[in-house]
Amino acid sequence: MKNIAVLVSGGGTNLQAILDAEARGENPHGKVTLVVASKPGVYALERAAAAGVESAVVRRRDYADSEAFDAALVRVLQEHSIDVVVLAGFLSVLGPSVIEAYRDRILNVHPSLIPSFCGPGFYGLRVHEAALARGVKVTGATVHLVNEECDGGPILLQKAVDILPGDTPETLQKRVMVEAEWQLLPKALAMVCEQLDNA
Repeated sequence: MKNIAVLVSGGGTNLQAILDAEARGENPHGKVTLVVASKPGVYALERAAAAGVESAVVRRRDYADSEAFDAALVRVLQEHSIDVVVLAGFLSVLGPSVIEAYRDRILNVHPSLIPSFCGPGFYGLRVHEAALARGVKVTGATVHLVNEECDGGPILLQKAVDILPGDTPETLQKRVMVEAEWQLLPKALAMVCEQLDNA
């Protein structure tokens, strides 16, 4: 059984999807044992508390530089014996020391079909604004492993979502979450936990 940490910066809807899937027995090889927020007071921390999951806040501005922040983050993860890390709307970029400590064990969900609309600067509504501005007919979500290249790690799962006439960035964001992100992320996490458990 692998211990999972979910890193969050906001409402935690992807965290909730993971917790719900776990409650349904869909990840027999893993359990969310820690939620780490990038700032205090975010709703994701309430979701963690409601699920009985321990939480921590590691705030970048509390550290002199990104190396110190990365070291603090790794320390918190290791203190909780974390095996797998999930970035679920975590808005801080992880540095090399975190990636090295959890090589091939960090998952990220991105709200587009990588390699479209990804990389530095593409996050949140910006991704959907770019897709609509480009006029693409299909978008979606991707779950990938995290490496040193922003959104550049090996792809685990993807799911396409149609763009509908009259879509706004907000309506598109919501549909991509419901139809793709909330389904893919728990599924990919279960796959990784099973692989690690059987390794």
